[in-house]
Amino acid sequence: MALIPANEIKAQNKANGKGEITICHILGAEQLGGNDMFARVTIPAGCSIGYHEHHGNTETYHILQGEALYSDNGKEMKIGVGTTTFCPDGEGHSIENCGTEDLVFIALISKSL
Repeated sequence: MALIPANEIKAQNKANGKGEITICHILGAEQLGGNDMFARVTIPAGCSIGYHEHHGNTETYHILQGEALYSDNGKEMKIGVGTTTFCPDGEGHSIENCGTEDLVFIALISKSL
């Protein structure tokens, strides 16, 4: 059994988003064999990850806390706790904290099959 230390980073204006977010890598490239990512992401109120497209990989979010405005290829919708989103290869998305508490979610980036 391997114990993996937390690898927490701060990111400013991620994908041209607003403010600072925190990414706590649960598993990184070493464990996943490449550029894949499995992380807990925290976005404070008023902050966001800007719109970006995925090429060669997919991204899934699972909301643990808070409320978000999620853009699926430009179509915006409000989402909250328990919602899972999936952005396929070749498509784009963004997420913004539209609530008053931290938005916390699990993010999984994996290579396209």
